[in-house]
Amino acid sequence: MLDLNDLALFVQVVRSGSFAGAARQLGVPANTVSRRIQALEQHLGTRLLQRSTRRLTLTSAGEQLHRRCAGAVDGLLEAGQELTSGSREPGGLVRVAAPADFFDFFRMEWVAAFLAEHPRVQLAFVLSDAKADLIADRIDVAFRGGRLHDSDYIGRQVLADGNDALVASPAYLAARGNPASLQELQRHDAVLFTPPGQAQGYWRLRGADGVEHEVQLTARLTGNTVQALRKATLAGLGIAMLPRSIVKWDLEAGRLVPVLAQYHSPGHGLNVLYPSRRQLPLAVSAFIDLVVGKLHELDAPPASMLM
Repeated sequence: MLDLNDLALFVQVVRSGSFAGAARQLGVPANTVSRRIQALEQHLGTRLLQRSTRRLTLTSAGEQLHRRCAGAVDGLLEAGQELTSGSREPGGLVRVAAPADFFDFFRMEWVAAFLAEHPRVQLAFVLSDAKADLIADRIDVAFRGGRLHDSDYIGRQVLADGNDALVASPAYLAARGNPASLQELQRHDAVLFTPPGQAQGYWRLRGADGVEHEVQLTARLTGNTVQALRKATLAGLGIAMLPRSIVKWDLEAGRLVPVLAQYHSPGHGLNVLYPSRRQLPLAVSAFIDLVVGKLHELDAPPASMLM
């Protein structure tokens, strides 16, 4: 008969990333953890983890098992915590994947207030513009923009799509002129979201009549975060296409001005993504609610989430 304790141990090993880490969390010898995982693999007749001197990685069978049983394990643990504490109080470690410039927009005092409100929660941020592998990187929740393509994960849109607008600094337009057509736009310097070293790029722009146009451009500067492009545009390095929510205050203050305002590009909303499970741990749900609530108040999600 399958030992449910071994399934719970398997989930802990995946989240810890090693037998030693799981052993420290559970207060048992590491060789005991290794032996019980081997026994689980023998019982199931398949390898769940690939071992190396540096890390453990899930096999395809291991990913399927983790996806199926992690939620059930969380539910049992939370039920036990509720009986022990007498309340549904969020607790535990939450690993969060977010863009590198997340804290340029999301205030640390909000995090401090959240941790003060939930003293049993710990947060670990993995900040990178690369998309995290939620299982391999042991991520509990990730924030991403654009369409979701991870069929093995659960995701939902938390901020609706917006529009990207063409903008430039007053100083740039005073020096180079304000383009009156898409043809003139092609002769201007552009600040582009493109791979490093690539000088050519394009924008797909939609006019008021709904017709879409592709405009070839020469990049004066490229970057891989919206915040970097915004700063370059403020410095007068060219015309950029940026989310309206990000440049809202710059436009109101006159630091940036619209260019060819009759054209726009459909933007991307913000999505929250987490490993597939039957129910989210209370700590994860509480943190998602915090981020979504604060971003709705700002009406401006972290810039690089929208790319």
